[in-house]
Amino acid sequence: MAEAVFLDRDGTIVVDTGYLHEPELVKLLPGAAAAIRRLSAAGYLIVVVTNQSGIARGLYGVPEYRAVERRIGELLATEGGGARIDASYFCPHSPLAAELCECRKPGTKLFREAQAALEIDFSRSWWVGDRLSDVQPAITLGGRGILLNGGERHLHQGQARALGVTVVADLPAAADEILGKTNP
Repeated sequence: MAEAVFLDRDGTIVVDTGYLHEPELVKLLPGAAAAIRRLSAAGYLIVVVTNQSGIARGLYGVPEYRAVERRIGELLATEGGGARIDASYFCPHSPLAAELCECRKPGTKLFREAQAALEIDFSRSWWVGDRLSDVQPAITLGGRGILLNGGERHLHQGQARALGVTVVADLPAAADEILGKTNP
């Protein structure tokens, strides 16, 4: 069974501009590409799971989402010395449909799909994101979570720590935490 790092997209890997759907506006966060490359080199599968309510809101469609996804892949490859994402899953539903939707984080449907497709061992995997909903599935599924702090994310640090989630500054610090915990 494989180990994975489940990453949120906006605010974790790329600058969160709000409903990002234009490839030319994609900007990697500082150190994100190198962090992803390090995690991959250590043997982790890199799986992006992201809520994309802009699709449900009619702000953009799946083709625009896919174009942004391709651009992120290009930037990771060039800026990250070959960094890559092994799989990507998205929820296109509105937060208003969250009660009916099993794929919108903190729901676990997309993580279970990734587990089945990639033979992932949740107990040896990590969840990293800038919102509490990004890391709550770690608790439900038996993995470990890391919340990235800063901005509005400061609101969730106490709750995250109470749930046993580690809080760090950014994706490079999360990679340090993961690699330090698993590769002393």
